[in-house]
Amino acid sequence: MATTYTISDLAKEFDLTTRAMRFYEDMGLLQPKREGPGGRNRIYTARDRTRLKLTLRAKRLGLSLSEAKEIIDSYESPRDTAPQLKKFLVILAGHRKQLEEQMADLQANLDEIKVHEKEARALLQKGEKSKSGAQ
Repeated sequence: MATTYTISDLAKEFDLTTRAMRFYEDMGLLQPKREGPGGRNRIYTARDRTRLKLTLRAKRLGLSLSEAKEIIDSYESPRDTAPQLKKFLVILAGHRKQLEEQMADLQANLDEIKVHEKEARALLQKGEKSKSGAQ
């Protein structure tokens, strides 16, 4: 018998809320089976667990959920993986560029802060010297 998980099992394992799990389901990233009265109980398979793990990894890389879904879905077809890998590389390159630009902006901000700190310290020191010289 295949291993199955409840929404609580996976939420606890991956430190998520059940609401986040339902959101991933709404986005089409997870497709649990429904059981019980009115299909209220979600039953997740090992495939769903893997898809959730890949989704969270994609989020850490800065991918949107729709990008994550597109990539994860593309790997489900057993055909040649070269097109999927090429698409993945294009998406990663875009995110790398975006992060490098953000990093450059942050470095520029840090450099500006250092200049202002230096100026403020110099003014403070000048003010303290003039105070002590006046006494």
